[in-house]
Amino acid sequence: MEQIAAALGDGARRRIVELLAERPRSVGELAELTGLRQPQTTKHLQTLARAGLVTVFPLGQRRVYAAEAGPLKDFDERLRTLIATIEANEGERDVLTRYQAAISADAASAKQDRWADGRAFSFDRLLAASPDAVWRHWIEPALLASWWAPPSMTVTDCVIEPRAGGRAVLDYRDAEGRYRSAGEVRAATEPEHLEFGLSVLDAKGDVFFTGHYDVKFAEAPGGTRLRLDLRITETAVEAVPFIAGIETGWGQVLDNLAARLTHEKD
Repeated sequence: MEQIAAALGDGARRRIVELLAERPRSVGELAELTGLRQPQTTKHLQTLARAGLVTVFPLGQRRVYAAEAGPLKDFDERLRTLIATIEANEGERDVLTRYQAAISADAASAKQDRWADGRAFSFDRLLAASPDAVWRHWIEPALLASWWAPPSMTVTDCVIEPRAGGRAVLDYRDAEGRYRSAGEVRAATEPEHLEFGLSVLDAKGDVFFTGHYDVKFAEAPGGTRLRLDLRITETAVEAVPFIAGIETGWGQVLDNLAARLTHEKD
């Protein structure tokens, strides 16, 4: 497929294929119709032949070329599959569009530190699992790490210790860098309630912002009603991309949790 794509990447070769799609033609005729010199035309035809897009018929002193539909059909099928995959995942692109818009909006407000202090977010989900199962996915490190980070990230430390004074940590990395958050659990009542603070840190350990999380788990028809309330303090000017991504990011993270619980139930 790569050879076909490379062969068709040249405008002159595409024109040659279009002409041959109408009927077989000689090198001289193709050179005349494309405005190319005959040696150039021959080189293009050789490239197309190596990709399987044309076949040469030596007819005495003449060499006549014909287009081959088979490779183009295979290429078309690959393109259709690629298009279908892109269309099926348009939601991922929409996330980036919303995130970009949110960054632009927040950048206009972030003129000084504390610019987003007091901003609050709320998330409400019905999860297809018991409160005990949902609770375990918050307080068991391996289960917590399975959903509490984007799938492209490698989690290096992830824990919420379910006791007052316990650690709250999310540390992960990708090819572009390391992302650290650290804080403390303020309250924990199994399997009903978690309350903790979590500060997003820069490379020096300085705080970009602190999130104050209040998570409630309530038994409900069909599973567990999860309610997450988040309030922001200690906002630095540089926190714009983090604050702008909270709503979309936590939406995705809770989607990960819901999918994980459903998969384990199945």
